[in-house]
Amino acid sequence: MNTPTTTTRSVATVVSPIHTREGEGFPVRRPFPTPDLAFLDPFLMVDQVGPVQLARGEAKGTPPHPHRGFETIAYVLEGDIEYADSEGHRGVVPPGAVQWLTAGSGIVHSAMPTADFLASGGRQHNLQIWVNLPSRLKGIAPRTQNHGADAIPVVRIEDGSRLKVIAGRTHGVTGPFDTHVPVLVAHATLAPQSTVRLPIAQGHNAAVYVLAGSANASGTELPDGHLGVLADDGDAVNLTGGPAGADVLFLTGEPIGEPVVRSGPFVMNAKDEIAQAYADYAAGRMGFLAR
Repeated sequence: MNTPTTTTRSVATVVSPIHTREGEGFPVRRPFPTPDLAFLDPFLMVDQVGPVQLARGEAKGTPPHPHRGFETIAYVLEGDIEYADSEGHRGVVPPGAVQWLTAGSGIVHSAMPTADFLASGGRQHNLQIWVNLPSRLKGIAPRTQNHGADAIPVVRIEDGSRLKVIAGRTHGVTGPFDTHVPVLVAHATLAPQSTVRLPIAQGHNAAVYVLAGSANASGTELPDGHLGVLADDGDAVNLTGGPAGADVLFLTGEPIGEPVVRSGPFVMNAKDEIAQAYADYAAGRMGFLAR
């Protein structure tokens, strides 16, 4: 029997992040969207908040705002997020936990630091990832999924590296989130000079974002904060931690292949759909959420 051979994907381009502010004015590092990369179908955005040490009273969040047409992933590494939405969901995303919000037809939500974190201060570090929805699903009912750190599988590698699988399936484990679009969202912690090989489904877009440290993706060096967009020329990528190791966000997804028209909190397929979203929000058809 012939054993199938695997080929390693190369890095097509390396994207430098922009630095901006969101919500009440907290700083974010954003590899996309930027002038160099509008989106990576089906992923629309990656924002990294922190890591930063905050004094008492310094923590900021995102007051009530609407969304329509896509999904948001909030992954808390340090600190916390207190969430609320116009569907009546309330709760806290603690360290290591993830909230997956399907905005669908429209929802108003907020993401704020808890009163305890605001009062005490501390380390804040989280990720916000946006995933597009195909046109046939942009009108579905909103949905919230929440899973704590203990529900998210971690693959431990002998050299001290580990792989946290938030969504999708790899290395024999499956993340706990039900996704509308086939994606893999994983957080790799690489020991210094350690190499992890990550498979990629044929035809899926893929990228590697360095959260901390430095990494090498199939022979291309990726400094802290940089995104490596992988070419569609293989079925795996080799990730190697730099001299101090690396924390890496690994994303793969099946492209939707539809027009993307976005304006602020809405992502649709056409300009008239964006205009309708603003009108529906103004009329209260996405619900209400008091600050």
